[in-house]
Amino acid sequence: MSPLEPPRARRVAVIGGTRVPFARSDGPYATAGNQEMLTAALNGLVERYGLDGPGAVGEFVAGAVLKHSRDFNLARETLLGSKLDPRTPAYDIQQACGTGLQAVIAAANKITLGQTESAVAGGADTASDAPLGVNDTLRRILLEARRAKSAGARLRALAKVRPSHLVPDVPRNAEPRTGLSMGEHAAATARAFGVTRREQDELAAASHQRLAAAYERGFFDDLVVPFRDLTRDQNLRPGSTVDKLAALKPVFGLGGPEPTMTAGNSTPLTDGAATVLLASEEWAEARGLEPLAYLTAYETAAVDFVHGDVAGGEDGLLMAPAYAVPRMLERAGLGTEDFDLVEIHEAFASQVLATLAAWEKRGLAPVDRARLNVAGSSLATGHPFAATGARIVATLAKLLAGRGGPGRGLISVCAAGGQGVTAILERP
Repeated sequence: MSPLEPPRARRVAVIGGTRVPFARSDGPYATAGNQEMLTAALNGLVERYGLDGPGAVGEFVAGAVLKHSRDFNLARETLLGSKLDPRTPAYDIQQACGTGLQAVIAAANKITLGQTESAVAGGADTASDAPLGVNDTLRRILLEARRAKSAGARLRALAKVRPSHLVPDVPRNAEPRTGLSMGEHAAATARAFGVTRREQDELAAASHQRLAAAYERGFFDDLVVPFRDLTRDQNLRPGSTVDKLAALKPVFGLGGPEPTMTAGNSTPLTDGAATVLLASEEWAEARGLEPLAYLTAYETAAVDFVHGDVAGGEDGLLMAPAYAVPRMLERAGLGTEDFDLVEIHEAFASQVLATLAAWEKRGLAPVDRARLNVAGSSLATGHPFAATGARIVATLAKLLAGRGGPGRGLISVCAAGGQGVTAILERP
């Protein structure tokens, strides 16, 4: 190949993944930071695939949504505290709830272009150890005091401090452009698409029941590594039923008619971390590793949830996958009927149902519910924002491999900021 000749695109194999059990915020992981959780997940991957040798992995890319200043270089610091070769490069990435899948895409791009042979992608998030910011007025006063040229000027600046300035800034689950929480945005979309309470509770109950069944049959034995005395996702409720969920009171959309969204059909705040190992076919073959599946396509999209058609549901905050998936499928020459499995991140049951309805509105075939989130998803596992994408990729890849023949899986992840990240996994 001449220096000017473009590189040949290579297939990207999904070898496997590991994660820690996900925990509800302020629970077992209340004192565990992003680095500790991500290191545990990464070490589980290193041990399972023998990645502790020199240069075993070409790169590590990961991220978090809620980050302390100490996590400014999260991926690299995590790697330095792990069993991976410390000479392995690492960098951070962030796209809200799409972070984990975007990390996978970033790593895959380098593998397909021949820039590296293998990479680990992932993410972590803790709602328990969320960063608290200094009140902005207090920050400005302290900066003024620091810049002061004399003791008197410094004292005059500090004299401006008031008790109200000592109240910290706490991260809010709200969009800066609208002031509305993700749940309130989802409630507006649910009304626009006419999503019913029963439909949402049915989806939530199925998520718990399917996740419980997957644990019982040992599906997660090599995907989940114990951490801080947890061996299963803490949010899992095996006994969840539609009748039990129906007893819960709505918590979002209370200002509108007949609110339908409850704590039971919405994802709780969660702590956790996940990683996934990607590689070229040559790298996998040289190490005797059988790829579970191949990452063959991906697409991102965004909607104008501030000025767009929000009332009509077209530009709801979490509706970007309604645009990304049809574009990706058109490019790949596929329809939803061509997929054996479909994984839609369950930020809210209403959002999943609205996404399915939007795909049909755009001419895609209805998704067979028997193929949707067959091992449970975020409503049951929980949703540590940046970890979800890696969790889904590893889970779907193993599900495809377990079918014993060719298969194809679709991934759809909505994200804050009106964005969506989608992908296709295939097993020849």
